[in-house]
Amino acid sequence: MGKRRGNHEGTTFETENGTFRAQVSLNGRRISFRARTRAECHAWIKETIRNIDQGVTYQGAKITLSAFLAQWLEIVRTSRSLSTLYLYTRTLKNGVVPFLGNFKLMDIRPDMIQSLYSQLLSKGKSAHAVRMIHKTLNAAFNHALKLGLIGRNPCQSVTAPKPEETEMQILTEDQIQILLSAAQEVDDPHCPIYYLAINTGMRQAELLGLKWSDLDWKTGRLRIVRQALWYKGSSYQLKDLKTRRSRRSVRLGEHTLAVLRAHRDAVFEMQRRAGPAWADLDLVFPTRLGTPIQSCNLRRSFRKILETPGLPKIRFHDLRHTAASMMLNIGISVAVVSRILGHSKVSITMDIYWHLIPDQLDDAGEAMDDLMSPVDISDSPLFSQGERARSAD
Repeated sequence: MGKRRGNHEGTTFETENGTFRAQVSLNGRRISFRARTRAECHAWIKETIRNIDQGVTYQGAKITLSAFLAQWLEIVRTSRSLSTLYLYTRTLKNGVVPFLGNFKLMDIRPDMIQSLYSQLLSKGKSAHAVRMIHKTLNAAFNHALKLGLIGRNPCQSVTAPKPEETEMQILTEDQIQILLSAAQEVDDPHCPIYYLAINTGMRQAELLGLKWSDLDWKTGRLRIVRQALWYKGSSYQLKDLKTRRSRRSVRLGEHTLAVLRAHRDAVFEMQRRAGPAWADLDLVFPTRLGTPIQSCNLRRSFRKILETPGLPKIRFHDLRHTAASMMLNIGISVAVVSRILGHSKVSITMDIYWHLIPDQLDDAGEAMDDLMSPVDISDSPLFSQGERARSAD
């Protein structure tokens, strides 16, 4: 066993199970680290002493990860949206605290986090959910690093799972007709939502956040400026869209406006029946009490309609892909489609839908040939030389 050293100095010793333990003394208390090799311990001691000299307090040796995460959530409450805060809370509560919450903050090692990810994936957690855990933990540890509670962010040495590639499904024109007809036959109150989703490519939360004041009936212009978000099934938020490109307007045709006029009459009737219980939020697609529709309820109704023969089992978001596909197939440019969908860059639209863009290579070749056909170079010396060379072969 190595001898005890003075303040800001370290020692390394081998444990009974063959691993190694390093300790650094800081103001009368010991900061510890476990590793498989003595060399790892020596490297940790060197790094720790350097961090202490730069002002790191390593108070993370006193607080558990669970307690720190609770404090961090309180701190970010003032700078994060309600939706982001809810996502952080749910992610940490379900995916981190039950497994690592009792460890000291400073004792969390990269291999522990990597093992957690593997464990969650083996239990059926999606790669998307684990990537969200990684993103949230990384933000929390970065905050701890800034406060000097730890000397390094363990997430920086962890590999998050690759994002899952979800194959989009595009409805055909016949399937669109089957979908809307089936919704009408069963008096699905969400039928106008399906219709507008296919017509405009709007996201689900954007559709549920629409207000009648966003629609100019004279010009047919519909402003898309907010989204409706629910939390824990009991509270909601009408949240403005963040970026300039996501806040946009689309022009609706006469048939779509007629659909919305009929739907507005149905909303007026719901308001009359609700009486004083009606929440006057001016929503285009409200519940029977005027509040935003919960996305889970919309998806449930949508899945019910998909049981109709002739319809594939798609996600609601695939209605957005269907809209984009239809626009591209009728010749609307990628740049215009990108603006309609609210993508921040045209390159995003290209990355998602490039394989849906009609193959125009042959058309381009024919068009350029027609364009150049008036220019005859068959009598040029270069052309004649080429003909003679081919004849010689």
